[in-house]
Amino acid sequence: MGDALFWGVVAASSLVFGMVLGLARAWPEKLIGLVLAFGAGALVSGVSFELFEQGVAVGGAASVGAGLAAGALVYFVLARAVERIGPNRSQAASGGGTALALGAFLDGIPEQIVLGIGIAAGEGVSVALLVAIFVSNLPEAIGSATDMRAGGTSLRQIRLLWFAVAVLCALATTLGYLLAKETGGHFQAAINGFAAGALLVMLVDSMIPEAASKSGRVAGLATTLGFAVAAGLSTATA
Repeated sequence: MGDALFWGVVAASSLVFGMVLGLARAWPEKLIGLVLAFGAGALVSGVSFELFEQGVAVGGAASVGAGLAAGALVYFVLARAVERIGPNRSQAASGGGTALALGAFLDGIPEQIVLGIGIAAGEGVSVALLVAIFVSNLPEAIGSATDMRAGGTSLRQIRLLWFAVAVLCALATTLGYLLAKETGGHFQAAINGFAAGALLVMLVDSMIPEAASKSGRVAGLATTLGFAVAAGLSTATA
């Protein structure tokens, strides 16, 4: 379990790192868009090779498919609820930043549960999934910290919020480890599918459109590069 906690902290540290970067200075939108695009490509690779493919291998296509549908529906419903936070706040920028933080939480929990499952199964750390999680977390944390600060939220509140999100995401890795030890392949496959479904909805719903709006047509190149790097890492560590 110690290994699971360690790698969970490593993956979740990008949330804190992104928050620190967001408070340090103003970042060009195009740069944030490029990081988003690269992270989106890495996550597409992670969904394909680390989540769906491995899920089918350990528990079958039916379990992965059921988890996929559940993850997509749960993320869709929760994301719609998160979106309502912004308009109901007196300070729109602060509310938008809070929504980004909650979105990172919704993305991070299933990702890191799968990371823990892989460690418990004796497969070691999935470098490709680790890179995908790390890179995709950065722009969300940077954008959230920037928006919340612009909306007048205190630095202390911003730091506490992101530290809390990072801690919960890191603990999710140990949860995945424990679940893998106590459950069978079908349940683990369903968890893989759940994470894949949530990530696919997030990618199409927000991450890829935002990357394209911030960085323009070059977003497609950055997304392909992110996919290529993550797929290469997945193949090299298989």
